[in-house]
Amino acid sequence: MISKLIVGAATAATLMSGVAFAQSSTVNGAAGGAVTGAIVGGPVGAAVGGVAGAVVGTVLDPPPQKVVTYVREAPAPSARVVVKEKVVVGQPLPETVVVTPIPDDPTYAYAVVNDERVIVEPSSRKVIQVIK
Repeated sequence: MISKLIVGAATAATLMSGVAFAQSSTVNGAAGGAVTGAIVGGPVGAAVGGVAGAVVGTVLDPPPQKVVTYVREAPAPSARVVVKEKVVVGQPLPETVVVTPIPDDPTYAYAVVNDERVIVEPSSRKVIQVIK
């Protein structure tokens, strides 16, 4: 049992070293993954969960500046969209929210929700960035 623990921790530490230089969204993903892993699998689960969370966290890296600029300057829809849920980076928008693709970069879309402009990943509707 102890040898499995040592091997698991060593493997996780090796994998995490390659992820250590990623951006801050990776840190959030790693922390969330570590907490989930710790709940499910104890110390080894925390290490492995941290690596998995870091990999998922990198998907939420900020979009290119041209996408942010487009979303800031795009005309707002005529109908105001208000939802009860708080708009949170990493969480999908409700299905009732209309998501508009970015013409020059279809890997991103945007919506205006609760008077906030948000950039989303179109297929999952996951919020990537809230424009302030």
